Amino acid sequence: MQIESLKVFCDVARHRSFSQAAKVQPKHFTQSAASQVVTKLEEHLKVQLIDRSTRPLQLTPLGQLYYEGCAALLEQYEELEASIRTAHAQQARILRVAAIYSVGLSDMGQYVQRFQAEHPDVRVHLEYQHPNRVYERVREGTADLGLVSFPRKAAKLAAIPWREEEMVLACSPMHPLAPNLAVRPAQLDGVQYIHFDRDLTIRREVDRFLREHGLTVDVVLEFDNIENIKKAVELNAGVALLPEPTLRREVEEHSLVARPLYGCRLVRPLGIIHRRHLKPSTSARQFVELLCAAGTDAPASFPGTNGTSHGPRSRRGRSKATVAS
Repeated sequence: MQIESLKVFCDVARHRSFSQAAKVQPKHFTQSAASQVVTKLEEHLKVQLIDRSTRPLQLTPLGQLYYEGCAALLEQYEELEASIRTAHAQQARILRVAAIYSVGLSDMGQYVQRFQAEHPDVRVHLEYQHPNRVYERVREGTADLGLVSFPRKAAKLAAIPWREEEMVLACSPMHPLAPNLAVRPAQLDGVQYIHFDRDLTIRREVDRFLREHGLTVDVVLEFDNIENIKKAVELNAGVALLPEPTLRREVEEHSLVARPLYGCRLVRPLGIIHRRHLKPSTSARQFVELLCAAGTDAPASFPGTNGTSHGPRSRRGRSKATVAS
């Protein structure tokens, strides 16, 4: 039986829906195709796995037993694939790093150059992805490390704290708030605002920050990445709260103004994710140590492989408000 069929069945079992299971498959995979996969499995086993008479769908007792076995089998298979990929990468001396777009092209370029100068026999392959895709790449073993904001709990993954970035108000030099040296939260009440898409963590965290200060903003545009938000702010379509390091180039070019928040602190934590149970390569450990040494004065150390992270933490105090993108 093909592994892909077992994956489809497990997705149907988890989502209790053929249509939802189809959405998490490769492009052009349909609800009908998901239903046919399960039907063929049932014909092969000569048992009913899914009770289609209920909504949401329900597993039969034998279907539940089959799902638990398939889930365990797929996990073992993924671990095997990841270990083979890792072994191949170690042989080829290639370090694969997936990062969110807003981690900073210039910053990462400097880190990569420094690392490769110290380790000329290792080539770092850096790829920028949507946050969800970064988690997927690390989980499936096609990336050794992932650089994300506000690292969340995820199956099979562990996270190392990296650094915290101050959130500041970004606005056009022509905006009425631009002349301020700092901006009080109350000054944001009622402003036209460029926001993140609703399904991003940073959107929820910024909204929570605004609620805590009793503020209401007029959301005029929404985007799924910082670069598009900055372009809209440059056009004076509204203001936005963004991590200060992501604005440095625009501030130097005088196309944007960055103003700190007065009387409160809002930060975006960044972290480094890796597979929990696989022994990291020497190159991965060395790259983590370089990143952490640059992000904090504390000694850097790579976490063990028992699921506990012992990486360095920033000496700066944690704020009540932390955000991610």
